[in-house]
Amino acid sequence: MTFLFNNYARRAVHLVKGQGTIVTDDKGKDYLDFTSGIAVVSLGHAHPAIVKALQQQGEKLWHISNLFESPEQEKLAESLVKDTDLAYALFCNSGAEANEAAIKLARKHTGKHHILTFKQSFHGRTFGAMAATGQEKIQQGFGPMLQSFEALPFNDIEALKNAANENVAAIMLEVIQAEGGVNSIDPAFAQAVMDICEQHGILLIIDEVQTGIGRTGTRYAYEQTVLKPDIVSLAKGLGGGFPIGALLAGKELFETFGPGSHGTTFGGNPLAVAVAQAVIDHVFEPAFLQDVQNKSAYLKAQLQAALPAEKYSIRGNGLLVGIHSDEEISPFIQQAEQQGLLVVPAGTNVIRLLPPLTVSTDEIDQAVALLKNILS
Repeated sequence: MTFLFNNYARRAVHLVKGQGTIVTDDKGKDYLDFTSGIAVVSLGHAHPAIVKALQQQGEKLWHISNLFESPEQEKLAESLVKDTDLAYALFCNSGAEANEAAIKLARKHTGKHHILTFKQSFHGRTFGAMAATGQEKIQQGFGPMLQSFEALPFNDIEALKNAANENVAAIMLEVIQAEGGVNSIDPAFAQAVMDICEQHGILLIIDEVQTGIGRTGTRYAYEQTVLKPDIVSLAKGLGGGFPIGALLAGKELFETFGPGSHGTTFGGNPLAVAVAQAVIDHVFEPAFLQDVQNKSAYLKAQLQAALPAEKYSIRGNGLLVGIHSDEEISPFIQQAEQQGLLVVPAGTNVIRLLPPLTVSTDEIDQAVALLKNILS
C-alpha cells in the first residue's frame, strides 16, 4: 500500500546516506552515484562546506519572505552575474519556476507573446514550461497547450529563419539538450541564433538549469559558444542538493520586473542562499572548473577506449556525458544498478552520466569498467 501518487517510475532502491560520490541503501549496499540527483549534487553528497553553511544558517534564520532586504541574496546575485553581460537576479525554488519567470519577463518586456523553442528540449512541468518543452510525451493528457510556443527542429538554421520575425518575443534554448538526448548546439546554429535575435529584436533565453554551475566545465555552458543571453535560468546544481532556482537578466530588463510584477514566498530564503553561496564559492574557482574539464576529457577518453565505436558514440561537455546507442538502454541501466552504478537515461537510447563535479579519477575508472562489462 502507498500513500503517494504513482507519477514516478521509482526504482526499488531505498538510499539512506551518501558521502561524496558514494551512496548507500538500507541494506548496506554501496553505489557509485553517477546521477547526482539528476545533476543536482554538484559537490557530492554531504560536502563539508555545504553542511557547515546549512548548520550555521539553520541556527540563525530560516525564513523571512521577500518583504525584507537580504544582503545575502545581494551577495549571491553578484556572484552569479560577475564578469558576465547579465546584471540582475531573481531567486525562486526550482528550474521550472525559473523558466516560468523567464517566459513572463520576456513577454512583459517585449509586449509580444510568441516564443520559439526546440524539439527534444525540456524546460519543466509547470504549465508554461511544459508548453515550452519540445516533447509531446511531456504534454500528453493535459489539454491544449499555451498557443504562444512553437517548437522547431534543433540545429536547423533554415527552420529558424523561416519562423523568426518581428512578432517573436524570445528564442528559448538549451546549449545541451540534456533530457532530450545530450544533443549539443551546433556552432553555426548558435551564430545564426545571435544574428536572428539582433535582426528582429528578439530576446534570447538560455535554460542553464542542468548545464549551468560548472556542469559543463565552465560557469555556464553558453560561455563555450558565441551566444549572449538576455535571460538565463538556473537551478539544480546551484543549491548542491538544497532547492533553489534563479533567473538572471541584463540591465535593460530591470524595470520590467517592478514591484508586484512577480513573486515567490520561499524563493531565496536564507537557508537556500547560504548553501548556494557555499556551492558558488567552490565551483566558480578557475582551478575547480579546470579540474572538471580535465576529468571530462579523461572520462570521455576512457569510455571511447572501452566501448566499441561501431555501437556507441560519446557526446556532451564537462561532466554531462551521453553514451548513445542504437539499442534500448533501459536494461543496461538496470544491470548497472545491480552492479553498483547509478546512471540515468536521456531518452530511450542514451545513457546519461552525471557524476558529482568532485568525482575522482579512480571512481571514473570504476564506473567505466562496470559500463564496459555491461555494454560490451
